Amino acid sequence: MAEPAPSRPATGPAPVADDGDDPLLEGLNPDQRDAVLHHEGPLLVVAGAGSGKTRVLTHRIAHLVRTHGVSPFELLAITFTNKAADEMRHRVGALIGPVAEKMWVSTFHSACVRILRRDASRLGYPSSFTIYDQADAVRLTGYVIRDLHLDPKRFPPRSVHAQISAAKNDGLDADAYAARASAVFDRKIADVFVEYQQRLRTAGAMDFDDLLGVTVDLLRREPEVLDHYRRRFRHVLVDEYQDTNRVQNDLVLALAGEHRNVCVVGDSDQSIYRFRGADIRNILQFEEAFPDTTVIVLDQNYRSTQTILDAANAVIANNLARKPKDLWTAAGEGERIVRYHAEDE
Repeated sequence: MAEPAPSRPATGPAPVADDGDDPLLEGLNPDQRDAVLHHEGPLLVVAGAGSGKTRVLTHRIAHLVRTHGVSPFELLAITFTNKAADEMRHRVGALIGPVAEKMWVSTFHSACVRILRRDASRLGYPSSFTIYDQADAVRLTGYVIRDLHLDPKRFPPRSVHAQISAAKNDGLDADAYAARASAVFDRKIADVFVEYQQRLRTAGAMDFDDLLGVTVDLLRREPEVLDHYRRRFRHVLVDEYQDTNRVQNDLVLALAGEHRNVCVVGDSDQSIYRFRGADIRNILQFEEAFPDTTVIVLDQNYRSTQTILDAANAVIANNLARKPKDLWTAAGEGERIVRYHAEDE
């Protein structure tokens, strides 16, 4: 039986009055301030390149704790790399002190591991399940291809596993993938997928993609677990939302679906990971999932000159699937762009 979510522990600093002297707001531009001050309800921050989004996220977290009395224990902040998570934790700690260590600041995969270590047994996995890294997963795929007597030249293990991974990132399990497979080649991939997944289960193991998919499956199948984490994490914040895949989006929607205190930060113009399963529709359709979303655009750039930004704006304006914005800077026009034609490399 799931343990009850704890009541709000008094671990954060005492709330302070929200006034113009709040040091957390010093040096922020008006749009950044609006994003930091937003209290409850869904928030989409469209953050252009060099617009100070990390500062906004860290100051927003600190403001929730210091001004609104939100316990760090009730915050879940998701980034895409361990380095980024460490940096965010450090920067929040510099603002609110050691209580920041009580926050969950992690990657999607790390957060899912913590959830699964506690409750994966509900789905038949041991709590001490093994995690297969990329090399382990490709090696297992190779064994399956060999044992199914498939030609490894036609079915290279790395390529086959990439297709399995893509299917999982799109929310398809082995049976669903097999049901969709019609061409002979795809049916062979489906055979590998089914056997690959069976061997993982037999070994009490999950690959990286399973960490996400099994967590979403757990939350769907076990309402008690979902309720626990919804009450535990009263504010969910996600960085680089344009890089999320379908399963990661499903996880965010599940955790924030009741209290709706979800803040996602991203930029459709910076979506470059489609080859790794990223789905730009997650950020473009966020307002459909949460119709009462507040949208704040961070369009002031702190890295480049206006000449560079004008060129970038002109190029990116040709993209059809995007949130409109025009980056600008107070840094001045800068030097003209010079185009150089080289005769060779």
